[in-house]
Amino acid sequence: MPTLIINETEAQLVVTVDETRIDAAIATRFKDRLREIVLRGRKPVRLDMSRVDFMDSSGLGAMIAVRKALPESLPLVLEGLTPNVERVFRLTRMDSVFEIRPATTPQA
Repeated sequence: MPTLIINETEAQLVVTVDETRIDAAIATRFKDRLREIVLRGRKPVRLDMSRVDFMDSSGLGAMIAVRKALPESLPLVLEGLTPNVERVFRLTRMDSVFEIRPATTPQA
């Protein structure tokens, strides 16, 4: 099971992906778990991906499936993408579909 650390505030859901790879080996479980968390939360989601060093097309597909599962009114913001992961989003032009931000400092 992919490790996701959830920190819920009144305004948003902050999910930290505690995995170094999102690839074919975990993509389906990652998608199912993340979708369950964000749909249950019904809040804007900040996804901290600063620990993810590698993502393949399966991982990208999982991210797209989660985005599609969320209502348009609920943002899914990706934060702290490593250069390799950011390149996947840029080369597939998914950087125009997802809101991507630099990593932020943890909020108290």
